[in-house]
Amino acid sequence: MLGNRWGAGRVVLPAALRERLGIGEGDRLVLTLQPDGSVRLVSLRDAVRRLRGMYAHLDPGRSWVNELIAERREEARREEEGL
Repeated sequence: MLGNRWGAGRVVLPAALRERLGIGEGDRLVLTLQPDGSVRLVSLRDAVRRLRGMYAHLDPGRSWVNELIAERREEARREEEGL
């Protein structure tokens, strides 16, 4: 299967390939250059789904930012008490 390259860096993928990948018009894609020079193409939807799966074990109700702020405040309090 060959695709056509059009202006502005756009690539046209053959319909059969789009159907096989489940890609529709306007879908966003993630292209990654591999060490061997090949390009890996994944739909943004699938990339997000994969990332969510990788981090599913983390507590979704936990706020890492709030924990960091609380730690910094505790450190500041200890420093003030130590003066």
